[in-house]
Amino acid sequence: MQLSFAFHPRLIDALSGYNRSRCLADVGAGITVGIVALPLAMAFAIASGLPPGAGLWTAIIAGFLISTLGGTNAQIGGPAGAFIVIVYGIVERYGVANLLISTACAGVLLVLLGLFRLGTLVRFVPVSIVIGFTNGIAVLIALSQVKDWLGLSIARMPGNFFSQVGTVAQHIGSFNPYAFGLGAVCLVGLFVWPRLFMSGSPVIKLMDGYRVRSFARVPAPVVALVTLSLLAWGLELPVETIGSRFGGIPQGLPAFALPDFSWETVRLLVTPTLTIALLGAIESLLCARVADQLATDPHHRKHDPNQELMAQGLANLVVPFFGGMPATGTIARTVTNIRSGASSPVAGIVHALTLAVIVLAAAPLALHIPLAVLAGILLFVAWNMGEWHEFVRLRHFSNHYRLLMLGTFFLTVVFDLTVAVEVGLFMACALFVRRMSRLFRVELQPEASGPPAGGHPRMTWRLHGALFFGAAGKIDPIVQAVETGPAGVDVVLDASELVALDTTGLDALTQILKAVAQRGGRLYLVHLHEQPRSLMERSGFADRLAAQGGTGVNV
Repeated sequence: MQLSFAFHPRLIDALSGYNRSRCLADVGAGITVGIVALPLAMAFAIASGLPPGAGLWTAIIAGFLISTLGGTNAQIGGPAGAFIVIVYGIVERYGVANLLISTACAGVLLVLLGLFRLGTLVRFVPVSIVIGFTNGIAVLIALSQVKDWLGLSIARMPGNFFSQVGTVAQHIGSFNPYAFGLGAVCLVGLFVWPRLFMSGSPVIKLMDGYRVRSFARVPAPVVALVTLSLLAWGLELPVETIGSRFGGIPQGLPAFALPDFSWETVRLLVTPTLTIALLGAIESLLCARVADQLATDPHHRKHDPNQELMAQGLANLVVPFFGGMPATGTIARTVTNIRSGASSPVAGIVHALTLAVIVLAAAPLALHIPLAVLAGILLFVAWNMGEWHEFVRLRHFSNHYRLLMLGTFFLTVVFDLTVAVEVGLFMACALFVRRMSRLFRVELQPEASGPPAGGHPRMTWRLHGALFFGAAGKIDPIVQAVETGPAGVDVVLDASELVALDTTGLDALTQILKAVAQRGGRLYLVHLHEQPRSLMERSGFADRLAAQGGTGVNV
């Protein structure tokens, strides 16, 4: 089969018939999302153990590349909450330099996945595993923010769950009530802000509805960031800020630098590289599917998973050269983009340019942002990220689903995402094999048995389901019946309900053929479907069956 490599960004098609009204809508949506992305990008970087500038320039560079080269109309790319735990663990274990190398290598893998048109394989990951590790990551994100929310004096948090809990417990004596108050007010405000402007709310009733509703367009994280930063600065609250921890954000373009790359290093970074690539692929394509479901614009088209993976890969390949962190599709910002009226990737490009202007023009103002406020924003992100209702709905699903979801969740929290996904996929495969093997059965058909024209006694068995390696043992009753039955018995296998056959199943049929031949009988296979018949013919089983005296596989 010839492979076809296609690189066709969605932007090319989106600009066909592009007009002024669509451009204005995209610019408005892009500016809105750019403002929303500002606090999130800084918070994600800080929570990952990186300076805030790493998150901002990742949102700018990766966001621009993903929108320009991607396969979706409205997806926004950048640093994501799902990467916080992964990046923090890599930085702690391997260092920042090796994080950059892992990110670049993961970018190459993502490009290859897209080039070889393997984007659809991501959909084979069971939804129970996706929900399990998403909820697990949300728990870990929330736990990682307890330090800054409580204002604890901890130089550096460890990377694993139990050590983090122990470290927080040891330093609880350094609790800062001012930091806790800022974080709590931020968290409550993020929940309350959009509800203030709903129809029928007291605010709408007391004030001019139209003008008040215009305030609802201001993103809640931006409101919290600005108001609480001004409050902390004006009252001179004794809380840790971006300036006190990082010295601020550099006001200028990031420097281009090549990581210290060597093949020996790459070999040591296989696990983090695969983790970043797998999580990036899953997150970006899940986000693209959400965007397809929410989009109402008549110009919207379903996403191209392979083009999207190539764009994600190129973004992750380029970002490390500017000191960035892994990037992927971001659901919260993509939803904001769609609800703000975006109709093309131009909105994502404007989002990146808006962030760049803010960083270059207003970077010194970030000095006064309290880390407790960013912790409150991330706690809100973690709450919205988790699909907590799925725990309540578990009673409606099978034990297989519960085992996969809960197992992945606890492995993500206690160990890490790589172990959780690896074990989760193994369990999914094992449970699938078990379930499919249970569906296969053989049934003796007494009404179809009896002496045929040749005078030989006959047994007829009907095969149901897929005869594969997990179900091959269920053929044993046929072999035992032949071996203990009368001599010269003929066996008829009715394969009208045999939907699939693999080589292990074919070997089981070979055992029946041998047992029948040893007893002086003949084996007949009737009503075969195309796949089992093709395998029998290609393997030579059909010829052996004909040589034994049966009529082959075409009966």
